[in-house]
Amino acid sequence: TTVTTTIKNAVLTSKEITVKDFSEKIGKPVTEIVKKLMLLGVMATINSNIDYETAELVANDFGITIELKIDKTYEEKLLESAESHEEGETLVKRPPIVAVMGHVDHGKTSLLDAFRKTNVVAGEAGGITQSIGAYQIEFNGEKITFIDTPGHAAFTQMRARGAKATDIAILVVAADDGVMPQTVEAINHIKAANVPIIVAINKMDKPEANPERIKQQLAEHNVLPEEWGGDAICVPISAKTGMGLDELKQTILLVAEMQELKANPDKMATGVIIEAELDKNRGPVASMIVQNGTLHVGDSIMSGITYGKVRAMIGANGKPVKSAGPSTPVEILGFNEVPSSGDQVYAVEETLSKQVIQERIDNIKKERAKHSSGVTLDNFMNRVQEGTLKNLNVILKADTVGSVEALKNTLLTIRNEEAKVNIVHSGAGAVTEGDIILAQTTGSVIISFNQKTPSKVASVADNLKVQIKEYKIIYEVVDDITDAINGMLSVKYQEVYIGNAEIRVVFKLSTAGKVAGSYIKDGKATRNCIAVVKRGNEELGKTTVESLKIVKDEKAEVTKGYECGIKLRDNIDIKEGDTIDFYAKEVVKR
Repeated sequence: TTVTTTIKNAVLTSKEITVKDFSEKIGKPVTEIVKKLMLLGVMATINSNIDYETAELVANDFGITIELKIDKTYEEKLLESAESHEEGETLVKRPPIVAVMGHVDHGKTSLLDAFRKTNVVAGEAGGITQSIGAYQIEFNGEKITFIDTPGHAAFTQMRARGAKATDIAILVVAADDGVMPQTVEAINHIKAANVPIIVAINKMDKPEANPERIKQQLAEHNVLPEEWGGDAICVPISAKTGMGLDELKQTILLVAEMQELKANPDKMATGVIIEAELDKNRGPVASMIVQNGTLHVGDSIMSGITYGKVRAMIGANGKPVKSAGPSTPVEILGFNEVPSSGDQVYAVEETLSKQVIQERIDNIKKERAKHSSGVTLDNFMNRVQEGTLKNLNVILKADTVGSVEALKNTLLTIRNEEAKVNIVHSGAGAVTEGDIILAQTTGSVIISFNQKTPSKVASVADNLKVQIKEYKIIYEVVDDITDAINGMLSVKYQEVYIGNAEIRVVFKLSTAGKVAGSYIKDGKATRNCIAVVKRGNEELGKTTVESLKIVKDEKAEVTKGYECGIKLRDNIDIKEGDTIDFYAKEVVKR
């Protein structure tokens, strides 16, 4: 005899459960559960999801009590492991992470170069690798880490992300130029990131430098200099002559002191990706700043949906390092794919990294499914409207992930009432044959930014008639794509009044139907022009002029003061005394 155990209590670990799993939890057949659901007005099958409240009603009906104990997601476990060890005795002071921002040509790069030169110790060649996008200097025995944020307006996205990883922002303003659009943009990002601001008034060596005017302009944008009762410290400098640089470093250390920046070097590392690219010799290479903990060679790491093991680390001076503590910029090798700039990096147990990544991928799939199926009225209307839009399909390849992100965000904003940019695929690295085939099947144009296309790939593109456009300047990409989008607009016409006629007699011909014997009172009538027939003020109909004749001669146009026979394309009930207005179609200039 079989002994059936009756279940009295069951525990659910999620807010939703499939009927199949629920049947296993409470030990009742699926058919019985489906019947009970039907009585509750829920139509379900074995694979349907039911929520906890519904499950509770069904279980109660069977005399079973259920309780909800939600399992922690792997993501939550990851954050917990990252946040544990936050407290404790092991917190130590860490160097400040400083982002340098400002308008193009105001001297961000020259300021960073000036810092670097003063920091090149004797015996160390000045070969600090620029690709790392961040480096450390030492001043008065203290370290400062700088992030070099690209200065283009289009790199807003990266700059916004960069600001999240920073403790202090330096706003570079040229003393001879003043506050410019990108300066304002940088101010907004700094304020959004809620980090202290130090204003470096650069180019003080120029005779036309006017720092007081700069302070006035900054105050207009809610950045109040300290001497005016605000909290923005202004330091006059010249990156060219070196004036004020030590004072600026001193100020950075002073502001950092006020912030009491601390980290725990003994825990597993967390950090942020600044830049990443696919190096053809070394594979995926990522520049990152360790924010907390210490990263060691051999650690298992994950970022976004990429993972790996730290194979090698290169410090900001271009030399290999074995470990990197808080606020240290390093270049790491060992990711299985190129991570995204701005993403968090975690050093974790290998098993946890795989589980978190799987969970993240599942969530992305769920999100996509949500967007692709399930139509609400709003998105249905949007789709109907979107359906009228033409797409300019683009495949985007750039030298680094940062450039890809920035370009992508900029291009997606280019649209007009009829056309928009659709990015079919984007990635870091040179154009590949796979990209060419994808471009051919999707009818895309390939944009390659800041890199050469291999000759073999270029010849494949030629054979398949796929266009690869290479650029080095972001503005040129934007201009070309904008022109292309505007070129996709359909030609629009407007109707322009050209003349008017009065119908004096109507002939009915067996061959031609009705012909209006008319007198042109104003302007002219032309063959194929638009004709609007009126009786008094009432419009009888709109059609086009099929033919014009004076006696028996066909005319292309008849001008004011002449009598002619007008044959209209559509049969409108015309009478003597009706008038006809004539309109010509003209292309609307944009």
